[in-house]
Amino acid sequence: MRSKLITVGDEILIGQVINTNAAYLGDKMFSISIPVEKTIVIGDEENILLKELDDSLENYDVTIITGGLGPTHDDITKPSLIKFFDDELVINDEVLKHVRNIFSLRNIVMPIVNEAQALVPKKSEVIWNANGTAPGLWMEKNNKVIIALAGVPHEMKGMMENVIIGKLQKRFKSNIKHILKQKTLLTTGLGESSLNERLGNMNDLLGDCKMAFLPSLEGVRLRINSSGKNEEEALDEISKVETKIREKAGDYVYGINNETIESIVGDILRKKKKTLSVAESSTGGMISSRIVSTPGSSDYYQGGVCCYSNKEKIRILGVDANIIESKGSVSKETAMQMAEGVRNLMETDYALSTTGIAGPTGATPTKPLGLAWIGFSSKDKTHAMCFSFGDNRAINIQRTSMRALEILRRELLNIKIEF
Repeated sequence: MRSKLITVGDEILIGQVINTNAAYLGDKMFSISIPVEKTIVIGDEENILLKELDDSLENYDVTIITGGLGPTHDDITKPSLIKFFDDELVINDEVLKHVRNIFSLRNIVMPIVNEAQALVPKKSEVIWNANGTAPGLWMEKNNKVIIALAGVPHEMKGMMENVIIGKLQKRFKSNIKHILKQKTLLTTGLGESSLNERLGNMNDLLGDCKMAFLPSLEGVRLRINSSGKNEEEALDEISKVETKIREKAGDYVYGINNETIESIVGDILRKKKKTLSVAESSTGGMISSRIVSTPGSSDYYQGGVCCYSNKEKIRILGVDANIIESKGSVSKETAMQMAEGVRNLMETDYALSTTGIAGPTGATPTKPLGLAWIGFSSKDKTHAMCFSFGDNRAINIQRTSMRALEILRRELLNIKIEF
């Protein structure tokens, strides 16, 4: 089984809009064992879409088109489908009623042009769009399925999850001979090459599975793919590989799939019934932002202090002015006092702190761009670690926040700190 994605829109080609739809659809199609083998972005050009539909009919079992279903002149998906299927547009009364109702609920007079949203190809099956005015379309030719969905992400996702996934599974149940599964292990603290070396011979490690190294600013994701006659067989193969990886990579593996470091440390804090506070200088609040993005973080997170100036480090956190004078604001001693200060101020079990030179200015001969000190404090100990994260300000801030949360994770789990 093979599938293809076509994203329609000049706005994506010129970089005005990011194509998040393709990432979402790729994941969903893999999950039902109809993997995407080709994804393409085209402009609002009918002749190009028609050529791609010819390719789809010849080479792919399922094609999903997103975008171009609106009522304006640059929306070319429906006109292209009419030509491709030698069809005609007809009014769908239920869709027209739905469109009118949406405008009515918003107390907006519906423009006449929006009535065109209810015009659908006569040979199509309408896919209900509960979140918008443009219905999806399901069409078939030569035993191949062509699906057109709205380009607005939340509308497209609603139609996929409420209708399309189930229809595809039912339609191609007898055609799917191998069940596909994947699992991603999240690692941090080791670069791609170092991790590869630690894992050793890939043939011995993987067996019949496949694996991809996916490096990012915060670590390396290891995506394991497998196939089997059934779900149990496919998952069993992944489990064997995962066991081998964890034996070799050990505590550098911190999570799986879509987990985040902030949700993981949050779960640990909640289970231990412990609290956390944060003092940030170089990260400017990013650690606090990440922590509170996790639902339920109020169970363990007491708050943070963003002390960017030396004056506020001294006034709010109680950092010794003499330390800043003699060692500097970017130093081990300052980071430690910041962590200790915020822990005492907030009366928490644990605390983190960050201070550094994010760039592009502020470096000295002894303190280069990218220098970061991360402090940790508990009732039993206070320490700080030094890192160098490069001269890109945004990257520096992101890496510092990630490393701080990873230090916390290792402290909470009594893992020896090694980077």
